[in-house]
Amino acid sequence: MTPYDYAVLAFYFVYLLVISWVFRRFVRNTSDYFRSGGQVIWWMAGGSAFIVSFSAWTFTGAASRAYSDGWPIMVIYLANAVGFVASALYFAPRFRQLRVVTSMQAVRARFGPDNEQFFTWLTLPLRLMYAGIWLYGLGVFFSAAFSMDVNMTILIGGGTVTAIALIGGSWAVVASDFIQVLILMPVTMVATVLAVSRLGGAGAFVHQLAGTRLNLGKLFSDDFLLFWCVAMMAKQFVSSNSLTEAPRYFCVKDGRHARKAALLAAGLMLVGLVIWFVPPMAASAAIPDLGRVYPHLKNPSEGSFFAMATATFPVGMLGLLVSGVFAATLSAMDAGLNSNAGIFIKNFYQPIIRPGAGERELLFAGKVTTLAFGVAVIILARVYFSFPELSLFKLMLDFGVLVALPQTLPLVLGIFIRRTPPWSGWSTVLVGFAAGWLTRAFLSVEWAVRVFGARANPNEWERQNWDQAIAVMTTIGAGVAWFCFSRLFYEGAPASYKASIEEFSRRIELPVDYDREEDTPASDDKQSWLIGWLCMPYGVVICLLALIPNPPSGRAAFLFCGIVLGLIGAALVRQSRVPASIPPHA
Repeated sequence: MTPYDYAVLAFYFVYLLVISWVFRRFVRNTSDYFRSGGQVIWWMAGGSAFIVSFSAWTFTGAASRAYSDGWPIMVIYLANAVGFVASALYFAPRFRQLRVVTSMQAVRARFGPDNEQFFTWLTLPLRLMYAGIWLYGLGVFFSAAFSMDVNMTILIGGGTVTAIALIGGSWAVVASDFIQVLILMPVTMVATVLAVSRLGGAGAFVHQLAGTRLNLGKLFSDDFLLFWCVAMMAKQFVSSNSLTEAPRYFCVKDGRHARKAALLAAGLMLVGLVIWFVPPMAASAAIPDLGRVYPHLKNPSEGSFFAMATATFPVGMLGLLVSGVFAATLSAMDAGLNSNAGIFIKNFYQPIIRPGAGERELLFAGKVTTLAFGVAVIILARVYFSFPELSLFKLMLDFGVLVALPQTLPLVLGIFIRRTPPWSGWSTVLVGFAAGWLTRAFLSVEWAVRVFGARANPNEWERQNWDQAIAVMTTIGAGVAWFCFSRLFYEGAPASYKASIEEFSRRIELPVDYDREEDTPASDDKQSWLIGWLCMPYGVVICLLALIPNPPSGRAAFLFCGIVLGLIGAALVRQSRVPASIPPHA
């Protein structure tokens, strides 16, 4: 990292605070703070949904598998894209049509108040644990970038994320997410082009890696890899479309905007799954001994993306890359903090502790809760780092399979299988937990080798393929069977519960008419105008970085990134009408 890179990074942090400060004016009540008042335009919501779906883990833990094993990691991101398409076709419009502020209010509408509290106190710690993993991944990446102690980078990164989520709420989160997409995607495109060029061009890249990292034949030659790919597709479909992920669509104006937002996220994910994993695969050929490059990292392969960028980027662009990776984790974490705070306030504090609390008190309590959750995430990330030989890749996937999947499964099934008794929700979670853990205990990879005649002494990737895949399939199989079995007992459910199910079904299928249903006038033009004017100065600053002494290709890289950001900003300003509430000279 050069002084230019540090200057770029410093500018980025100031810029984030400016975004939060600008959008604080949009926050008048808890609906604005936790779901942007349901006013967000589709392109902003789609960018946010996309960037919230990954974090620095993509560039550390996931990159480590691309470096060591090649293309299979891309299956997870392909599954994310498929999940977003499914959202566009069915789930996203219906999530918006629930007309709620938090995901747990949706759980209450579908399964009743007992499930609301069950899932509230299950979801809050699980999301904090996820955020801790994301922050740990950010700490590893920053450690590779700055050669700093991981604990220190966790503290600085976590503190910054918490501050930004605290100031501007959901509005600042969604707005900064969209702008960060416009920064991250061009920079990682540049990283991909330069990585391929480092190996001599596309032909040389394919030639050097065709037999290893790009070998599609391993789908059938590597034990359990095909099984793992199918399982990951199923897992990501469930995790992308459960009620716990519904808040990404609560903020949009109506079901049509929700559908377009999901399609935009799917398209961006398809681009991302290519440009994010070419650099670490190229690094496996260009930098085969990462242990000498990053001796302070417990798993040096987790620094593969940054190592390739360090070897190829022009002076000053590493700062943009670090900003983009920080943006990905920031988006995942601040959305999690904001959503968690919303759940605590709207599903516990207000109905249980302070039923008569006014909007001002709830807003203040939400900010205090955001701060407390931020501190908890920092502590969890430091705990993860304290475990010796902990693999970020294995930690993330094992947590998603054994812990998060059982929790989300009934919250997907309950959207289209509606006539089940109230206990179908929480009992399916327990069945899923039991299935996953019993599978891990008794259906080991050694058992699979004996039963299926697979190759003895499986390597580490084959072992992980089996452990994760069999846990996914048994968890989903047992959970679906139990949830469908519970339908037999629906007729015995209380009449009040049946009435609530019918109301849930009516509401979820009823299109939203924003102008008729919402008190606050739509702010489409205001959003476009503000985002556009926030993009253009940043684009100019990036273009000015082309003045840094660099080869012509390096200067062109800065101009490409800056022009993309600036042109999109100009297009947004041009297509909007200047809001009357904002003077033209502002």
